[in-house]
Amino acid sequence: MKSLIAGALAVMAFVFGGTSPAYAEQPAYAEDRAAIEELMARYLFAMDWNDFDSYAETFTEDGELVFATGAAKGRQAIRDMARKFKQRLGDIYRDEDGNPAVLRHVLGHTSIRVEGDRAWSRGFWYEMGNTGPGKTPEIGSFGTYADELVRIDGRWFFTKREVFNEFLEGRGTRAENPVRRMDAQADEMANGEVE
Repeated sequence: MKSLIAGALAVMAFVFGGTSPAYAEQPAYAEDRAAIEELMARYLFAMDWNDFDSYAETFTEDGELVFATGAAKGRQAIRDMARKFKQRLGDIYRDEDGNPAVLRHVLGHTSIRVEGDRAWSRGFWYEMGNTGPGKTPEIGSFGTYADELVRIDGRWFFTKREVFNEFLEGRGTRAENPVRRMDAQADEMANGEVE
């Protein structure tokens, strides 16, 4: 399977002119990307099903989460903040019968850059709830994720995840293309400009 993936990447690099050397030169990129996408899915399933232990375990021991209600550093602080956030959401989002809404997050398009045991990603997310007429699905919020990741003992973890919310003043995604900023961060790290 690895040779098939490596061959497919080589063909793509040839056909498309190798427009992204960081990806074309890494035969393991597809495996890393799949593992990072798996981490992202586990993060969202854990949040949506109130599994705060699994949610916190998607981060490194000293990982950082920054989102609308503040920031938390370390798994215990992330676990506690996520629990409080979900309780607040139950007060804000309600179905037409007044019950806490059933909320589900969806991850849309995602760009991932891998450099050895470090990675960066940018992804578009939206949140749906049963808050429409007749408890039909309705998009309640959306934004982007800006992630820094690390591989430890063969597993990927978030070292930092910043959640941008397009509908909240002061929390929207910056005007600059998020993928350009991701590449700049990766390049700074590769060139030894930051730790």
